Amino acid sequence: MLVIGSHLSIAKGFTKAAETALEMGANTFQFFSRNPRGSNSKILDEDDIKQFQKIRIKNNFGPLSAHAPYTMNLASAKDEVYEFSNSVIKEDIQRMDSLSIEYLCMHPGSHIGCGIDTGIDKIISGLNQGMTKDQNITVLLETMSGKGTEIGFKFEHLKRILDGVHLNEKLGVCLDLCHVFSAGYDIVNNLDKVLENFDKIIGLNNLKTIHLNDSMMPFGANKDRHTTIGDGQIGMQAIINFMSHPSIKGKPFFLETPLELEGHKKEIQTLKNILGYI
Repeated sequence: MLVIGSHLSIAKGFTKAAETALEMGANTFQFFSRNPRGSNSKILDEDDIKQFQKIRIKNNFGPLSAHAPYTMNLASAKDEVYEFSNSVIKEDIQRMDSLSIEYLCMHPGSHIGCGIDTGIDKIISGLNQGMTKDQNITVLLETMSGKGTEIGFKFEHLKRILDGVHLNEKLGVCLDLCHVFSAGYDIVNNLDKVLENFDKIIGLNNLKTIHLNDSMMPFGANKDRHTTIGDGQIGMQAIINFMSHPSIKGKPFFLETPLELEGHKKEIQTLKNILGYI
């Protein structure tokens, strides 16, 4: 089964988001766990949540993913930012877990000058404080493009975090196509080699979800510029090759392309057609 969806708003509730996903031909979706540019979290409506859960079960939804806010930075050297980030990850793990959301994806963080080693240590410390043995949700570290002082643009960064977190069986990786391509992993011409490298360093068993997008910028540019599927430097054929690779096939795909709902619906239909799911 192809598990595919896009990033959707939950501003009108989880039920509306789930209905929108179905209208798009999707069987999953991603959403922000709270205001992506702020700190506010949505008050949960019990009736909305009950209806949402019924829709998930009735329509055989695949795993869903929440995405932590961009304001969260567990690698920050600024005490106030780090304390805020610690509280956010802890709260969002608990809130999303209460909804039976399978994954919570997060950007590892940016060290903002304190250095990669210190930043990684701070991320590990924050996750060790925020994660609990009772949680069911899996926290995902997103692969990054390497812009600025980002951590996570090398597989080795993610491996070090995985190794340092006590409850790393509840930790995994979300691979973003645009980001890895821009970070210098040639998924166009050397996909097998990239996946072999990922498996050797991190382990493909730790790869849980895919952010599906194309790259506006050329290979190795270290720029985070998503574009629509097939319209960028990665290209449709390479994306199809990736999605149908034996190591990737069956994992949840979340579209993160600069389109409105109708555009995402067309992308899903196109991918299903090419992959033979229609």
